Amino acid sequence: MIIRYALFEGEIHPGREEEFRDFVKQRLVPLWTQFPGAQEVRVLDGMGRDEGAPVYAMALAIRYPDMEAVDTALRSNVRSESRELTGELLKLFTGKVHHHVFSANEYPPAVA
Repeated sequence: MIIRYALFEGEIHPGREEEFRDFVKQRLVPLWTQFPGAQEVRVLDGMGRDEGAPVYAMALAIRYPDMEAVDTALRSNVRSESRELTGELLKLFTGKVHHHVFSANEYPPAVA
């Protein structure tokens, strides 16, 4: 399983947090859930962090079965639309967005 993250490192403009989150939910999530091969889409809203850690306003995690599916999604028209809309979202944000791809392994919690 592969997970591609978009990390929004930085801060939402003060007083615009609700607008930012609504924009994501109403305009971007409908696109992100259309990525070909996507098995799960998670939007993680930053709530807190360790002292001295960088601020992440949001993280987007999309799970794919393999790298071929990731590559297909990255070549899709949905990605082009998503990037254009994300440009509008970034007017509410100060920081940078970077992407990371991880091979994911899942382990059930130990039962006591």
